[in-house]
Amino acid sequence: MTRLQLAAGGRRLEASHVLSVPPEDVWDLLVDVRRWPEWSPIIRGVDATDGRVRTGTTGRIRVPGLWLPFAVTDRTDRRWTWRIAGVSATGHRVDELADDRCRVVFELPPTAVGYAPVCLRALERIESVLEDEPVR
Repeated sequence: MTRLQLAAGGRRLEASHVLSVPPEDVWDLLVDVRRWPEWSPIIRGVDATDGRVRTGTTGRIRVPGLWLPFAVTDRTDRRWTWRIAGVSATGHRVDELADDRCRVVFELPPTAVGYAPVCLRALERIESVLEDEPVR
């Protein structure tokens, strides 16, 4: 199930999708910067200081037509946030559910509501990427 909803308090919009895969598999995909182009509809390349997201990771992403600088502002257990070109961007979160299922969530600032369709497409692509991987 994919959904778009206003988060509690109305401070952000959440695009989410429930997947029938272990949360650690989704998390590994989200924090591996080399794999962002596999699931992002707009990221075509990444240069980063780290191969895996951590607080303080910086670099640049290639989107159609240009490179944009980014900085990861926070990373906790199964959640990370970043700024792109100095602007607050999406948060990425994986919520554990029962029976080896999880919910992957993109948190959008209210000013980024127009980016919601891109996030929904990314969620579908994450599911496709993970479905194509061999079972561990």
